[in-house]
Amino acid sequence: MKKLLISILMIASSLSFANVKAVTTLTIIYDLVKNIGKDKVEVDYLCRGNQDPHFLEVMPSYMLKLRNADLVFEIGLDLEKWLPQLIDGSRNNNIQIVDLSQDIEKKEVPSAKMDARYGDVHPYGNPHYYLDPLDVKIMAKEVYDALATQDPENTSYYEKNYNNYVKLLDAKIIEWNNKMAKVKDKPIVFFHASWIYFTDQYGIKVVGFVEPKPGIPPTPSHNADVINLIKKSGAKIIVMENYYSDAAPNQISQITGVKVLKVPVGLFGTEGIDSYFKMMDYIVDQIVSNT
Repeated sequence: MKKLLISILMIASSLSFANVKAVTTLTIIYDLVKNIGKDKVEVDYLCRGNQDPHFLEVMPSYMLKLRNADLVFEIGLDLEKWLPQLIDGSRNNNIQIVDLSQDIEKKEVPSAKMDARYGDVHPYGNPHYYLDPLDVKIMAKEVYDALATQDPENTSYYEKNYNNYVKLLDAKIIEWNNKMAKVKDKPIVFFHASWIYFTDQYGIKVVGFVEPKPGIPPTPSHNADVINLIKKSGAKIIVMENYYSDAAPNQISQITGVKVLKVPVGLFGTEGIDSYFKMMDYIVDQIVSNT
């Protein structure tokens, strides 16, 4: 009984020690906030790693997470179209939105007005910049700035954590660069148009996509086109996000012999993937070992 009481007091003490309450849209941001804020920030997330961040179902439980938050961190670039409705439902008029895309060099920004014929094309650019580790360094700086602004008395604490995280990230970037050098200029098929930042960073040749257009389900005629592209290019793998159906990729695989790699692009959606480092390790290792 005494040990239980001590545990309860320790938990209560740690919760009351948090100076900032934050919610993140994606688990990758959650990992950054947790590492930079540590015990001075109470942080939760909305979209799990096995959920499609484009189409998160609006639920009351998500609104409750936002009700008492000081900050909500988002990827931005129109990825989280569902966030304004959740914030409205939370009835939290004091919450501050931190858009982490502000200093990102945007890719695939449409030059003309897009409509439904073009699929799920984001009008402000491709929002999946978090798959480039160099952009995650920019995100980490934005997180640090937001926490230091919200809680200026602990600026030095956040700065120390930020610097430690970036040091670890820099080491991992060197490791990933060395591994991915083996697949530079190799042809790869992807499922969804999430990968432009990743492929540009590592010099991968994108053969095509299983989706005919972003967010548009695969069709038999498009599958036939992808099969022809694979045969011409010599691609050996299809890389896809773990929250999409692998029915079409598996059909293509049966005909061409390519391997389908279902990889996590978020945390807590695949067993053992509980950090950005582990997520990127998994993606890099799967691509390098199967290409």
